[in-house]
Amino acid sequence: MANIKSQIKRIKTNEKDRLRNKSVRSSIKTAVRKFRDSLTSGDSAAITTELRSASQALDVAVAKGVIHKNSAANKKSSMTKAANKSAGAGAKAGVR
Repeated sequence: MANIKSQIKRIKTNEKDRLRNKSVRSSIKTAVRKFRDSLTSGDSAAITTELRSASQALDVAVAKGVIHKNSAANKKSSMTKAANKSAGAGAKAGVR
């Protein structure tokens, strides 16, 4: 443990920040996992709602500074592509 007063305070604030970031990261993982589960089920309404909630969780993480905005954008983009692909495969199979 540090002897300097400011360093002791810094250690305490770092721990609080770490726990908050851990919670936010966990919620991101849960939202993305639910989205992937809805993709495997094939339910279009569930896919849309889970995509929306996962995107919101990513936006919250960016706002809190937990992840970088480009990282969130890449995740949202890949999830949207997957959602569109599954929706296209089910709904527009014989249209082309």
